[in-house]
Formats: sequence, C-alpha cells, structure tokens
Amino acid sequence: MADIEAATADYAARARAENTRRAYRADWVHFAAWCARYGASPLPADPRLVARYLSAHAGPGPEQLKVSTLRRRLSAIQHVHREAGLDFDSRQRDLRDVWSGIRRTHGTQPAAKAPTVTEELRALLEPLGTERLLDLRDRALLLVGFAGCYRRSELVALDVAHLARHRDGLVIATPRSKTDQEGEGIEKGIPFGVHAETCPVSALTRWLEAAGIADGPVFREVTRHGRVQPRRLSDRAVALVVKRSVEAARRVALQRGQWGLAETFDPRRYAGHSLRAGFITSAAAAGVPTHDIMRQSDHKREETLRRYIRHATVFRQNAAAKVGL
Repeated sequence: MADIEAATADYAARARAENTRRAYRADWVHFAAWCARYGASPLPADPRLVARYLSAHAGPGPEQLKVSTLRRRLSAIQHVHREAGLDFDSRQRDLRDVWSGIRRTHGTQPAAKAPTVTEELRALLEPLGTERLLDLRDRALLLVGFAGCYRRSELVALDVAHLARHRDGLVIATPRSKTDQEGEGIEKGIPFGVHAETCPVSALTRWLEAAGIADGPVFREVTRHGRVQPRRLSDRAVALVVKRSVEAARRVALQRGQWGLAETFDPRRYAGHSLRAGFITSAAAAGVPTHDIMRQSDHKREETLRRYIRHATVFRQNAAAKVGL
C-alpha cells in the first residue's frame, strides 16, 4: 500500500508540466518572502493580503511585474492552498476588484516577439557557413523550427528515432507537445524546400551526417572547439541561436548599407518563438487556409491564430489603401 500511495502522489504531481511546477515553486517563494517582510502569514493567506501583494508589484517601480506574471503568481497561490487542503477565495471582493483594476490599467496583451518571416529567415541563414558544425546545427535548427512550426520545447525534444524518410521529405513524430499533454504523439510533415539553401530536410540531413549523430537527441550542444556533445540543447538555447543569427544578419546589413534592414534586426525583438510566429505569419500572408496552418502549428483553436493573421494581413487587407489617398 505504501508503494501505491507513493505512485499515486507521483502521478498527481505530474498533472502539471515540469515547467509549470518549477514556475509555481518560484512564485510561491517570492510571495512567501514578501509576506515575511511584512510579518504576514502566507498560508493561509488573506485574499486582501494577496490584493496588496499584487498592487505592490503592478505599479511602476523596481518590483514591477508584467500582468502575465502576476496572473501566474495568483494561480500559484491558489495552487499551494489547494495542495495544502486550504480554501482560498479568489473571488473575494477586494481581491477581485484590485485584480480587475490592475488588468484594466496595465493591460493584458503580452509583448510579442517579432516574427521571423520567410524573407528574414533567408537573411538569418546567409551568414552561416557550410563547414563549421555549429553553423550546420544552427541552420538545421532554424529551418526545421520554422518549417515544423515548433515550440522551443518540442524542437529540442526531437530524437533521431522520431524521424522517418518520405518521398516528399521527412515525417517527424513529436512525442509530446503543449496541446498533447497526454503524450499521444503528433506527426508533422517537413517537405523538401524549393531552394537548396533553405531546404529544411537537406539542412537536417547534413547536420546529422557531419556530426555523426545516428541516435539520441537531434539538436545537441557544440563546444567552441567544434566538438558535438551528447547532451541535447535546452529550450532556452533556441532563443540564443535565434538572437545570435539576428545579430549576424544585422552586421551583414550594416556592411551593405542596408540601414532599414539593420534596424529591423534588433536581437531584443527576437526569441525562440519568432520561428513559430514567423511561419504562421508567412503562411497567412501567402493565403494558406487557416485549417492547414493549424495542422502544422498544432493549434486547437482558431482564435489563437488571429493575432498572427492580423499582423500578416495588416496591409494586404487594408481599407486605407483602397480609398485613393
């Protein structure tokens, strides 16, 4: 029975993704430390105390947090109370009104990273060489990440065993994704590219062959001396690859006197999500039907795509361009 109880507790703990559990732990530590500063009890927490905590970190100042972060902090507080078997009334009037006021005042729209559309992706690939293992890996990562519309965690989780050759390209089995928490698996087709320099299948094949990777993780660390490590990349490394490539493309644009393009390539505006956002934006701009985009992006709701599609069609379907100005 002791083993069964331990297994039951373990499965219950796995109800949330590890990233969520890690974030909740950090959120609770932050809230508990704030409570200790003022001699208040974090558990159980008075909803009015939580309202003051949110207010303290919503306004301008060194401790200001984004609304999205505060939302997660509130969820973490509720989660810890629930795990401790304690009631926490998030609908208590003071807390409800303060939270509503924070969202109305500071907004809830996240600061989205710039999408890496097809034309920009070509510019990111141009500075990459054809011999260095690091360049081969980055080229494959950028192209597969874009063509597969992968989330960072999905991209670095790929193993060689997930790849299957097809006459039209590659079929990649994604073992688990954000929208497939049960682990049923999703297959994505990565077609051959029209242009040799931007073909994701060729780029991935060359990386694996040059690195001598026959099994295990697809995308791995490469030392500054060009040695491939057995460890897979972390999801944060995807953002670093994107930012490094953006900075290289910016240098090339400056050398050519392309000032406008150089200004666009600001590494602070780009992150790992830029590849996924760029694919959706490029596909929408090309007139690809929404259901086909969703099949590749693995979105379950069409509403989620709307902000990408609005960005892609802001000039293509612009009424101001049709009134004769």
